[in-house]
Amino acid sequence: MTYIKSEKSGGCILCGKSTQNDDEKNFVLYRGKLNFVMLNLYPYNPYHLMVVPYKHTSALEDLSEKERNEHFEIVSRCTGILRNELHPAGFNIGINMGAVAGAGIEDHIHTHIIPRWQGDTNFVTVVSDIRVVPEALADSYRKLKGRF
Repeated sequence: MTYIKSEKSGGCILCGKSTQNDDEKNFVLYRGKLNFVMLNLYPYNPYHLMVVPYKHTSALEDLSEKERNEHFEIVSRCTGILRNELHPAGFNIGINMGAVAGAGIEDHIHTHIIPRWQGDTNFVTVVSDIRVVPEALADSYRKLKGRF
């Protein structure tokens, strides 16, 4: 919600991450030819990843076959890495297309990969408008960076 409610600067935040050189600062874990992987800056859960095409589009059908194939190959690779490193009990994987579907960044499609553990939500999530993530993004980044 912090991002959704914040005043936006000009340009696409995801395009900005795709072209900047400081991957550690931007929490970019991997760069493919047509897509990249980054930690979500406002995660729902620890190790919440996003797979993002370099192409700026809001529609899945606007991606070429090569872009889609690489995109979902990377999604699959991410789940394997998270499964091997963190042993989650499950995953939420999804694409929110359009504001009414929950897209916080509605003009640049991306896939969320959220590892889940039994009991990973608590009373804070239920009774307030915040989530508790037990590890700093920089620590999560360091743990995963060498795995791609």
